[in-house]
Amino acid sequence: MLSPRLHNLLDQGHAPYTTLNHPRTITAHDTASIAHIEPVHFAKTVMIKADGRLAMVVMPSTYRADLYRLGLALGGAMVELAEETEFRGAFPDCEPGAMPPFGHLYGMPVYVDSRLAHQDEIAFNAGNHTEVVRMPYKEFERLAAPELLWLAHMM
Repeated sequence: MLSPRLHNLLDQGHAPYTTLNHPRTITAHDTASIAHIEPVHFAKTVMIKADGRLAMVVMPSTYRADLYRLGLALGGAMVELAEETEFRGAFPDCEPGAMPPFGHLYGMPVYVDSRLAHQDEIAFNAGNHTEVVRMPYKEFERLAAPELLWLAHMM
């Protein structure tokens, strides 16, 4: 079942979307594979701390966050990966590691790798490890209002 916050956002925003149920997966790569989604279209959410504050970084599942580049893009901020213990409580309606890429629902900024903006569609975890949301990228951008940056590189 979709995270309640995500469900409300999508429905109140009148956003077109579909959901796909799949067997339980943990990694973005496995989720994309089992859901038959091109890995470049499946967005993974990586939690970071920028100058000590939690933020979401959203990128294609085949990419890895470039913390140095991200720090430069954020005006020289000290950027590091957040530990699960540091962000678990920030997503009370989600399973750990399956948070959807809508930072404003949880009081934090969201930074999206610009490569996703060139896709027609985006897919992402729905707040759990057994369901994926697919929607037009432009609708995601309209609802999430992310900051677009070049912040990742191929794994």
